[in-house]
Amino acid sequence: MAVRILVAGGAGYIGSHMTQVLLREGFDVTVLDDLSEGRREAVLADDFIQGDISNSDLLDAIFKTRRISAVMHFAANIDVGESVRNPAKYFENNVSKTIVMLNSMVRNSVNRLIFSSTCSVYGVPDQLPISEKTPTKPLNPYGESKLMVERVLQAYELAYGLKSYRLRYFNACGADPGGLLGENHEPETHLIPVALRVASGRIPVFNILGDDYDTPDGTGVRDFIHVVDLCEAHALALRDLLANGTGGVLNVGIGRGFSVKEVLKAVETVTGCQVKTRLSARRPGEAGMLIADATLIRERLSWEPRFTGLEEIVEHAWKWEQKCVLESELKEKARISAMTSGRT
Repeated sequence: MAVRILVAGGAGYIGSHMTQVLLREGFDVTVLDDLSEGRREAVLADDFIQGDISNSDLLDAIFKTRRISAVMHFAANIDVGESVRNPAKYFENNVSKTIVMLNSMVRNSVNRLIFSSTCSVYGVPDQLPISEKTPTKPLNPYGESKLMVERVLQAYELAYGLKSYRLRYFNACGADPGGLLGENHEPETHLIPVALRVASGRIPVFNILGDDYDTPDGTGVRDFIHVVDLCEAHALALRDLLANGTGGVLNVGIGRGFSVKEVLKAVETVTGCQVKTRLSARRPGEAGMLIADATLIRERLSWEPRFTGLEEIVEHAWKWEQKCVLESELKEKARISAMTSGRT
C-alpha cells in the first residue's frame, strides 16, 4: 500500500507543485485547501477536500478515515507588506490555525510534518551567506509568524513526539517545466511573475522597490530557488522523516543571489520584450540581501538543485505566463461572444 500524504494548501503555488512531485514519486496524496487563495484546477490529486486547517472536526475525520503517514503544511499567508499592514491576519492564519491542525495530528497519532518556513525569520543577517545557525530576528509579522510555528513545533516534538522538518525557503520561483502548473497569485507580488506580466502587457509597469540598498547595484538581492527543486528537497526531507524521524531546520536555496535589476535583464532577454520600470519606495520590513548557505541540506539529504540559471528559471515562468495570457484572451472572447449573442 502506498504511503498517503496530506498536503495542506495543496491548491496553491508550491503546494500544487509538491503534489505533482509526490504523485510522480509514487505517494498517495490527499489535498486540503479552502481555496481562499489556491485554485481548484491546480489540484492534481484525485482526493481533494475543500476546507480549512482550523476545522478540527474535519481534520479529525480526515485522519480517522485515511491512513495519513505525514502532513506537508503550505497553508499560510505570505505577503510581507500585507503582514505589516494587517498583522492580525498573519498571526491568526499562520499561527493559530496551524496549532489547531497540530493538535488534531497529536490526537490522531499522525507524528510527521514538513513545515513551510522562510528565510524571513533571519531579518537582516549579521553575515552572508545565511546558515541555520544565523540568529533569527524577523523584521515583519510574516517572518515572526513562521518563527513562532517553528518554536511550537520544537515544543510539540519534546512533549508529544511530533517530528518535523522546518524548511526555510529563500525565494521560490519558476514553474513546472512542462507548463502544467505555475505561479498565479491575485494580486501577484513576487518579482519574476510581476516582471513577466509587464513583459506580456498584462500590467503597465514594474515598480522597483528601492535602489538604495547596500548591494552592488542598489536593488535588493535574493537567492532564487526553482519551485521544482524546492519540492524535490521536500520529498527528500519527507523520505528521511518517514525512515529516520530526524527532522530539524534546513535552509533551501542555491547559495547565490541575483538583484532585481539582474532579474529584469533576464526577463527582457528571455521574452524579447521591454520591461517598463518605475522607482518606488522600499517595502516595509525588507532586508537588502538574502543568500542561503545550503550546505546542511546538501550533506544531510544529498540534495542538489537542477535549475540554477536565472534565464532557465525565467523561461519556465514565461511559458506559464504565456499560457495565462492565452487563457485570459479566450475568456474575454467568450465573454464578448456571450454579450453579442444576448443582444441578437
